Amino acid sequence: MTPADMPPSAERPIAAVIAVVIRGDQVLLVRRANPPDAGLWGFPGGKIEPGETLQQAALRELWEETGLRAEARSVLTALDAFDRAPDGGLRRHFILIALRCAWISGTPIAGDDALEARWVALETLGGGDLALSADVERVAQLAAAELRDPNA
Repeated sequence: MTPADMPPSAERPIAAVIAVVIRGDQVLLVRRANPPDAGLWGFPGGKIEPGETLQQAALRELWEETGLRAEARSVLTALDAFDRAPDGGLRRHFILIALRCAWISGTPIAGDDALEARWVALETLGGGDLALSADVERVAQLAAAELRDPNA
């Protein structure tokens, strides 16, 4: 498929954020309602709006999807997420910028484009109990390791 054949939304990657919130030995996850990764568990997040900083976007998305308040602390990593058509063609390419956020208040309640929202024990992420989006366990462990670092 050449760039001329691609749908307009697939011509350029879309910048988005994910909010990685660790509270004690738990991480906040949502079950996504929309592609990419509809039905899978991952971090709250979404597209960055014009004029928003990464931190503002992460906190807005966190609030919209879970009703939680947090403080955005640091950028952990960046990931690619591809939304593919049934024939394998690229519909959209997202660049997800993961921000570690410190929980302030609230109980997770699914909202916006989340089907469910809940705290999940970090130690159970690799156990296969939840169908996870790619890299969720790795990114959660990055955030947990940063929290253990006294300079974080």
